[in-house]
Amino acid sequence: MEGRCVVETLAKFGTSSDPCILKVTSSLWNDVFLCTGDDEVYVFNSQDRKLKAVVQFPAPVSDLAADDDKQILYVACLKGVYGVCLSSLCRVPGADSSSCLSHVKVSDDHFVIGEGASALLLVNSTLLNITQRDASWLLTLYKIAEESIFSRYEMLGSFKLPVVSDTDECRRPLLLCVHFAETDASLRNLSSDHIYLEATLFKLLFGIDAALAKSPVIFCALPDGRLCFTPQRVPGSQIRVLHSLEQPVVFVGAFAGCLVAVGEQGRAVLMTSQPAGPPGGGLRAAFTEVCIPGPVVCACLDGQFLYYSTGSDLLLLDLSQTPTGGLESAKGEVGSSNKKALYNPTSLNVCRVIGLVPHASNKAGKAQLLGLSSRGQLQKIIVPERGHDASWSGLPPSHVGRSIKDILAAIGDIYERSAVLKAAIKSKNQIMQQLNQVLNISFLLNDGADRREKPIRCHGTTCWSTLLGKDSLNLNCVLDNGSCYDLERGWTLSITVSPLCNSHRGESCSTHYSFPFRALHPGGKVEFSLPLASAGESTFPVTLFCSLAFSLSGLLGEEAVSGLPDGGHVSLPLNTLTVDWLHALRVIDPADAASPHCNTDNVQAFLNSRLTVGGGGGVGDAGNVQHSASIKVSSELLRDTLMLSPPSHADVSLLEWLLCKAHGGVKGQKDKVTLSNSVHARAPNGHIIKLTAKEAHVGSEESEEEERLAVTEVEFESLSMAAVCGMHHAVLHRVKSLLQIAPEKSSSTVKMQSLGVRQALQRSETLLQQVQQSGISSSFSGGVSTGQVTSCLLSVYQELREHPLCVI
Repeated sequence: MEGRCVVETLAKFGTSSDPCILKVTSSLWNDVFLCTGDDEVYVFNSQDRKLKAVVQFPAPVSDLAADDDKQILYVACLKGVYGVCLSSLCRVPGADSSSCLSHVKVSDDHFVIGEGASALLLVNSTLLNITQRDASWLLTLYKIAEESIFSRYEMLGSFKLPVVSDTDECRRPLLLCVHFAETDASLRNLSSDHIYLEATLFKLLFGIDAALAKSPVIFCALPDGRLCFTPQRVPGSQIRVLHSLEQPVVFVGAFAGCLVAVGEQGRAVLMTSQPAGPPGGGLRAAFTEVCIPGPVVCACLDGQFLYYSTGSDLLLLDLSQTPTGGLESAKGEVGSSNKKALYNPTSLNVCRVIGLVPHASNKAGKAQLLGLSSRGQLQKIIVPERGHDASWSGLPPSHVGRSIKDILAAIGDIYERSAVLKAAIKSKNQIMQQLNQVLNISFLLNDGADRREKPIRCHGTTCWSTLLGKDSLNLNCVLDNGSCYDLERGWTLSITVSPLCNSHRGESCSTHYSFPFRALHPGGKVEFSLPLASAGESTFPVTLFCSLAFSLSGLLGEEAVSGLPDGGHVSLPLNTLTVDWLHALRVIDPADAASPHCNTDNVQAFLNSRLTVGGGGGVGDAGNVQHSASIKVSSELLRDTLMLSPPSHADVSLLEWLLCKAHGGVKGQKDKVTLSNSVHARAPNGHIIKLTAKEAHVGSEESEEEERLAVTEVEFESLSMAAVCGMHHAVLHRVKSLLQIAPEKSSSTVKMQSLGVRQALQRSETLLQQVQQSGISSSFSGGVSTGQVTSCLLSVYQELREHPLCVI
């Protein structure tokens, strides 16, 4: 086919939505009923090229049907079906007589059916509607009232079909009526809702009873692809499934000896009559499934020519031609399915068409279509005469100029669409690339869950700062990206700070911090600062749980992630940091330790000390009672683990290791402090604590010098019992880490006996029995106070401190 389509814009209605409804009356071919998916219906006269009326309904419109004989327009909404008299639209009071444009607002007084409908069909004096109810499709027949169009219509019957698959709710079924064509002249279809089928094919598809009665057949195409039918005048008839396209049906039409149904993804079926075997064996219904380039947005049929739009182009297909693969290879019995045949359509170079109906044929034999574009333009499309060499040399100059203008407009549209598509593809590529990075990082961190160190981890340094005369302990947390992936924008470092006493009166004491960052390249680091405690607080040790968080809503949008677990929030645990009393110590000069501590809030410190004394049964941090505890570590263990050379002093080296080296991923700021075997420091609760390390030998007095064990003893003294307990806990945890890296060696039996291990174990078992007895008494005896239990536990703790075991 040579030449090019002529596209003429008749009217503009604004941006249209998908799906849309485009209807043409079946008699005069002048009135076009158009709905763009909202609550308004436009009535346009194609002959006068004027907008005749705008009818507004109380709810969005789903379908409409026109009765040309009675000049009535039936409109289906979510609330029900309304009836509007077309002859009175131009006679509405207040209408502009020069333009004959009416604005009509329909009220509930125009109700004819009080139930909503997805699709409508008018057959003689019967109005049919179909809607989905729970798990079934309900097709209902109503008798049209003769006395008034606004009367409630009487229901004649209904049919049910089960819903077999989940379909998109915005998809509406198609309802049309297939008529028995007695002569070839009646095969011309004057409406998309009413089509005529050749008598032989009518009988083969719908049965001999429907053919003898010449009964109109109600044909329904469901969104799941099923093609169903039921004869209207055959008594006892039920709704039956004729075929299934297994995809939403966009169009159903007929031409000479063929019934056509087209699916949204490009699958179509041609229902024809074929010989049923050898000559004289009769005829049978044959179903030929073909494939056409999709997707199919809308379609219409003009004779054997199928016009359909993919959204980006308008295509023409001659259904009388043999598709690629041959019709014989694709034929089958009723219900058979074969998808080998393929049609190759012709492009008409018209884009953005989302609604299409045949209009007329002009004197030159060219087909005319009415189309609705995605921009809301009602267009008349004149298709060049098929098979005729329509060269521009035979066209008038005005038509040549119009064709050139159309070509330039099409080029502009294609360029605009390509730019939009290019931007969309670029955006989606960036989203896919970032999602790929998120997945890679997730697999990397989850794969390393059982390893000691993850490639992406946190470490920190504690430091004291003063603001407005108040001291506070902060942690400078560093996120180190040791992986080969970029942490791009959208990642957040989440830190949960939990003290050792994680609850107080049943309430959680955890604090959550979130630190978003822009980007972190491989090998890069980013530092954040967060507060841990103020001066005077003693909620140590503190555990920090570090994790990386990413929200998919920033990439995909809120609606896309609404159905995902945790709302599309991805959280990947990293490592855990621990800040104890040793990290929080501030080393001071011994001269400063002798002077009283100038607390910024002496009154509050005094009240806290008195409350501790009153509530703790005499075991608090009050008075001048000096508390102490000590830990003995084998000097040989220190030399093996700390790599001490012979001139080094084990006592000073042990203090330096305790105070300056990192532990639990956290390091204290004490690098510039000159240490000796005795150190004074200020604890987080404000009390002074003294740490002393010395070398000694332990063993029984009867044992010889070479049988006694050389140890390094660390002793810490303070007036605060809390400070001593906290230091005891922190030093024990550090010594425990030494045992994990120490080489395995067998200890001498003689040295083990000289250390009195058996006696120490017996003493520990006795203390364990006391602890268990105090717990049982507090549970079953109402007369035992909390102070008595605390005193008992304190005495056990003091006993353990006075007879510590030696770590070898």
